[in-house]
Amino acid sequence: MHIDFLDETKEVTEEHIDLLNRLLKFSAEQEEISHQAEMSVTFVNNEQIQMINRNYRQKDQPTDVISFAMQDEVEGEMEIIGEEGPLLLGDIIISIEKAKEQAKEYQHSFERELGFLAVHGFLHLLGYDHMEEADEKKMFAKQEEYLNEFGLKRK
Repeated sequence: MHIDFLDETKEVTEEHIDLLNRLLKFSAEQEEISHQAEMSVTFVNNEQIQMINRNYRQKDQPTDVISFAMQDEVEGEMEIIGEEGPLLLGDIIISIEKAKEQAKEYQHSFERELGFLAVHGFLHLLGYDHMEEADEKKMFAKQEEYLNEFGLKRK
């Protein structure tokens, strides 16, 4: 799987990007996603994610992660017909400020929180959601399983 990382905060280290790259590829293997799949992860601050949240979700507040799935079918959207290309999963946007705040609040490492948000966003790209209780249990169980198996356990 190819992942494009963009750090608009200039706060994310190469070690963090490497960690997320390995974690997301591990999660993709667990979900049996094609090695040809592509996605992006962008790191922003609270102000930037609040603007995105307001514009796309009509919620005028910062959030921790937002996903934009390319495979979601939208009513009235034309089907793309043509050559088979790589599977474009979509984009994950993570607020580094929120990740730091939540790591402190939940009393675990920044790496654990960053990994949690990345896997959470990734599962949204694959169509998982947590609107209904049963769906939430399924999604959150997968998140915990992938993080624990990868080695990012709660401390």
